[in-house]
Amino acid sequence: MEGETFLWLIRHAPVDGIKGTLHAPDAPADLGDRAQLEALRQRLPQDSASYASPSRRTVETARALRLDPELVGEFSEQDFGDWTGRRHDDLAAMGGDAYAQFWGDPARTRPPGGESFEDQVARVRHGLSRIEAGPATLVVHSGTIRAALCIALDLAPQAALRFVIDPLSLTRIDRLAIGWRVVSVNQRVA
Repeated sequence: MEGETFLWLIRHAPVDGIKGTLHAPDAPADLGDRAQLEALRQRLPQDSASYASPSRRTVETARALRLDPELVGEFSEQDFGDWTGRRHDDLAAMGGDAYAQFWGDPARTRPPGGESFEDQVARVRHGLSRIEAGPATLVVHSGTIRAALCIALDLAPQAALRFVIDPLSLTRIDRLAIGWRVVSVNQRVA
């Protein structure tokens, strides 16, 4: 791909739902922090391409930022399969080995019917390869941003899971002719 790509990665607004849940793609965003949304919008590049995962919370956040994103399935959150829509507490209390085994190695282990973080990294890599040169704003999930950082920093997937990515935070990375550059991670814009 010719030229440099400058990426503004935004994690969606908090989910308007029960905390501690592995939320489904149709979970809505809590857009109540209008001041934060406006401050973040002011930091975004003018006339950039915009993308979002097709999940409801990312699309709602993008629209609150006055973006009209192209929806890219590769930017979806990690698929937790049969666990989607369930609470962590309930899954842990069931006493099944699958839940404990997953959290023993979440980078390589797949939840029942789902995908591993390594799978997500491969998917995000493909999605990023489709973004043209120039500035681009992506409204996505914490796992998607961790995957992009894994790619940019050439990290082992397990190491990339250590990044904290808060709701409505900004992470900036650039794809240059000679490799990647990380400008900022998990920046809270005020």
